[in-house]
Amino acid sequence: MNKLKFAIACFLFSLITPQVVAQKNINWKKVSVLVYSKNGKGYVHANIPDAVACIQKLGQQHGFKVDTSSNPAVMTEENLKQYRLLIFPSTNNDVFDTDAQRLAFRHYIEAGGGFVGIHSVTGTERNWKWFKMMLGGTFAGHPKFQRLTVKVIDPGHASIQGLPKEWSKEDECYFAKELYPGPKVLMAYDLNSLNMADTSTNSLIKRLSGGYADLYPAVWTYDFDGGYTWCTVLGHDKKDYVEPVYIKHILQGIRYVAGRVNMIDYKKAYAIKFDDPVRY
Repeated sequence: MNKLKFAIACFLFSLITPQVVAQKNINWKKVSVLVYSKNGKGYVHANIPDAVACIQKLGQQHGFKVDTSSNPAVMTEENLKQYRLLIFPSTNNDVFDTDAQRLAFRHYIEAGGGFVGIHSVTGTERNWKWFKMMLGGTFAGHPKFQRLTVKVIDPGHASIQGLPKEWSKEDECYFAKELYPGPKVLMAYDLNSLNMADTSTNSLIKRLSGGYADLYPAVWTYDFDGGYTWCTVLGHDKKDYVEPVYIKHILQGIRYVAGRVNMIDYKKAYAIKFDDPVRY
């Protein structure tokens, strides 16, 4: 009977998703993250200092180390290997100065590193195919800032636990192009919640929503090219970064990725050039 109970217990444990287990077993004292806030030429989000401060406060509260930088010189293999994950808060346009820095970032991901992207991250490195593939696409446009609804479509995922199933908030609905089929969508914009009476919003949705009908990706995760990514395009408003539900949203994304990364092993990195084709 004891053997039978043990077998049943093992079977039930096997049904627990790796994501949930990873979320529960984080030793935050062993986690270091780099918040990278470099922006290229063009629009710079006013929320970046607030996002950085929010993540620093989360580090203080939970006991993980937070380094911050907007200097692309930090993008070396030797420096990046100390971090469990890299966080890009509302980065935009070209954020690296050299192709050597791009290659170092790519090697970090290929070596098993983690990545968390926030809000306008899909507008980052728009001319680098590999980076756009890692994100699942690149920025195409958005309707004006407005109240909208975001729906949970993967309620069992670790990074979504405790969030509203239908989250009403003021934000921007980001659309993407050059879409890549790999990411797993966790939350989606309810396009019906947008102000269809506004002519510009209506026109933009019809032009940019592509083959999607009522729901459009807002939060997703992707195990890509050896690494682990989690992205949310929510978070335009500076006030989000002091709002408890949104802060929980970001923390759980960080926790999820930190739980996926085991070690950085550059022996797994294979690219010779930053734009080499992906090896499937």
